[in-house]
Amino acid sequence: MRCAQAPRAARGFTLIEMLVVLVIAGILVAAASLALTRNPRTDLAEEAQRLALAFETASDDAQLRSSPIAWSPMQGGYRFFSRERDGGWRSLDDDPLLMPRSWSTEVDRVSIRYPGVQGASGQAERLVFGVEAIDLPAVITLYGPSAQVSIVSTGNGRYAVQ
Repeated sequence: MRCAQAPRAARGFTLIEMLVVLVIAGILVAAASLALTRNPRTDLAEEAQRLALAFETASDDAQLRSSPIAWSPMQGGYRFFSRERDGGWRSLDDDPLLMPRSWSTEVDRVSIRYPGVQGASGQAERLVFGVEAIDLPAVITLYGPSAQVSIVSTGNGRYAVQ
């Protein structure tokens, strides 16, 4: 008796051939995912751009309120404050535009400088937005693990990322 054998053309892939294809596909997917990771410098620049827009909002808001607003970095984020009548600062937790926020990327530290101010090399703990349209020039620098980016104001209420 003769056994009927399937013709050679009807055979499928062997297990080894399938495993080789899966390994190659896995390598390609891994390479593509590595290529698509974001650059930390880009993330820091985008965070600085968001912060510059928030500074412009705070500057405009201080003029509308006729009361100074301050910005201060904190561990893991930042917060805005409003000047009270007694001279103290109150956190703007209820303002949707100026409420406390967390950094969207890794920020190791923040430097606030007023270049034209005498003493203490112009370093400050907070950035203050006054009630006048013209204010002191300031430079706010965000330091990340692999880059730094500065937000610069010339004192006219507008901020640029450098």
